Amino acid sequence: MSFEQVVRVPLDRVAAVIGKKGEAKKLLEETCHVSLEVDGESGEVTIMSRSAEEGDPFKAISIVEAIARGFSPQRALRLMEPDAFLEILDLRDFAGKSENSLERVRGRIIGLKGKSRRVIEELTKAQVSVYGRTVAMIGDASEVKLAKEAISMLAKGSQHRSVYNMLQRARTKRKMDRMLLWEDQSPEINPEK
Repeated sequence: MSFEQVVRVPLDRVAAVIGKKGEAKKLLEETCHVSLEVDGESGEVTIMSRSAEEGDPFKAISIVEAIARGFSPQRALRLMEPDAFLEILDLRDFAGKSENSLERVRGRIIGLKGKSRRVIEELTKAQVSVYGRTVAMIGDASEVKLAKEAISMLAKGSQHRSVYNMLQRARTKRKMDRMLLWEDQSPEINPEK
């Protein structure tokens, strides 16, 4: 049973799917065991596989969608990790149809010289891309949930400091949880032996 699906990519992102001298396309084909046909005129990328068992066409679809949403092919390949997934937020849900409001929300999420986006990435460990009317996130469930919460707060008008403090508290809690889990799993040390 063969598999084939078409993913629409913005025309200005087609070159990123192909890569320099076709390197990104070739890497994606080898990694996911699929073949890609890229139409530079329409922006359609056809993902084909002989069978879903033989290759990983669903991961390939996610990776192409991530590249279409502004991620570099190398960053999008994080989706090959078993627990990683892609989530896309539509900023029009926060800004409405006004182009000025959309630009303001985008600017709040990116921050001055990309600082806000960078802080969100550092504190959540999720990767974030702001492209057009969307914000895309790659990470595991807890990373994406935390990044989504931070981005939603910024989009709704929360102060950057409040968002950073929330992220810092969540990061500290996650570290403490990991330490407690590690302590629970470590073997008991018996000084009498």
